[in-house]
Amino acid sequence: QVQLVESGGGLVQAGGSLRLSCAASGRTFSRYPMGWFRQAPGKEREFVAAISRSGSTYYVDGVKGRFTISRDNAKNTAYLQMNSLKPEDTAVYYCAASVGYTPTQAIGDYDYWGQGTQVTVAS
Repeated sequence: QVQLVESGGGLVQAGGSLRLSCAASGRTFSRYPMGWFRQAPGKEREFVAAISRSGSTYYVDGVKGRFTISRDNAKNTAYLQMNSLKPEDTAVYYCAASVGYTPTQAIGDYDYWGQGTQVTVAS
């Protein structure tokens, strides 16, 4: 079992930055590919970024060059650095862990989820 707790969300002006954190319980954090997803009001949850156990990263096209996913295995924490934020980035952001070998963009491939943190970008 892995418990995930997100933090770092908030209200920011367009063009601003936020860093989300995802703290994981347990001593096997390094074994899990990690992903960040988001869900805007009235929309389905969507993939944002993922990082493999070895640190390879993957992004949805709309955040490439603006968002950076990273992980610190010593701290059992994954991060999502979000720069140049836009109003369309407004959503609840979730981190997730997969027991699979490689990260994917599919929600169903992730086994553990955090409770989410709200990100609101004002225009």
